[in-house]
Amino acid sequence: MPIGNSVIPSSVLGTDERKLVAEFVDERIRPVATELDETERFPEEIYAEMGKIGLFGITVPEKFGGFGGTALDYLFVMESLSYGYASVADQCGLVEILGSLLGNYGTPEQQEQYLRPMLSAEKRCAYALTEPGSGSDLGSITTRAVRSGDGWVLSGEKIYIHNAPVADFAVVLAVTDPELGKRGGISVFLVDVDQPGVSRAYHEHKMGQRASQVGGLVFDSVRLSSDALLGEEGKAFGYMMKVLAKGRLGISGLSLGISRAALDAATRQSLDRSQFGKPISANQGISFSLATVATELRAGTALSVEAARALDTGAADAETLCSMAKLYASEGCVRHADAAVQVFGGNGFIRGYEVERLYRDARITKIYEGTSEMQRLIISRAVLKGAAGTGSDER
Repeated sequence: MPIGNSVIPSSVLGTDERKLVAEFVDERIRPVATELDETERFPEEIYAEMGKIGLFGITVPEKFGGFGGTALDYLFVMESLSYGYASVADQCGLVEILGSLLGNYGTPEQQEQYLRPMLSAEKRCAYALTEPGSGSDLGSITTRAVRSGDGWVLSGEKIYIHNAPVADFAVVLAVTDPELGKRGGISVFLVDVDQPGVSRAYHEHKMGQRASQVGGLVFDSVRLSSDALLGEEGKAFGYMMKVLAKGRLGISGLSLGISRAALDAATRQSLDRSQFGKPISANQGISFSLATVATELRAGTALSVEAARALDTGAADAETLCSMAKLYASEGCVRHADAAVQVFGGNGFIRGYEVERLYRDARITKIYEGTSEMQRLIISRAVLKGAAGTGSDER
């Protein structure tokens, strides 16, 4: 496996564009990854550049300012950016999800006001879903939007929101009809963060992916006009289900990027470091560990590529495959970062070494965009549904 090169194929992205992505990662992201991790600062210059060269909205149609690519292209970009630094890939993933929502359900006015400037990096976005009492359970959110005249009044609190400390606007999920539950009573709103009643409650300091800033947003009787509603009232659950699969595919790509970076760092270290008069790569304990990581990385890549192609073709099992890819790649990258730290020995535990950062960056992949437990639930339901549909008499 060539060090530094992604093996994920693409469809719309051509050779020159793939080369542009690789050069951007090597020249603009990797050199500053350690500094960004240490300072936790938002990478403004990288963010702006991503907007200029078209790394936001990979699957968003060109008519809206996106690249017009496929899920396979998106997987390649996420893996490549994460090889540089997962916090940067995280920004690409966030814009992709919100770009899909705005592209599919936004009005022309909303697309002009929010979608285009988001894709060009003129506006920063946040995705406000999680609350103090709700994580994976969308039906338990309590943020409310109540009709008032020809508009709405929004009240509630969101936590662990990516970009909350730096966002210009947020896509907010709120209950609009408690009687209908999550399948008809939740709606999506576009909220400017600088308007009266909105406050950035806090700025969290995370274990890893520290340059992808996370914080809270509090909505204190925020008055919204009628055109703040994104799509139809009560349709949020359906909208979320359609974009979550793509979100999970994105995290599988991000996880694969961490794994590839960990493997490359560990491989170089095994060749450069000598013990007992020979490179430590001569030790089977080391070389076999690298072999395991390389094999699992290829397996995770193949599964993720299959999931991306299923999304692109509208296959019936696309959502299940995306859950499988996310589960396998995220749990794999935690193991692979751990293996890389082991190759580095004591140095792997020291701040400033890439593998120490990768180890911290990897851990959240098993949690966000649906925990590993949630993915197993989704996959098991699909397996059991398929078995029940076969009419088997086996006991």
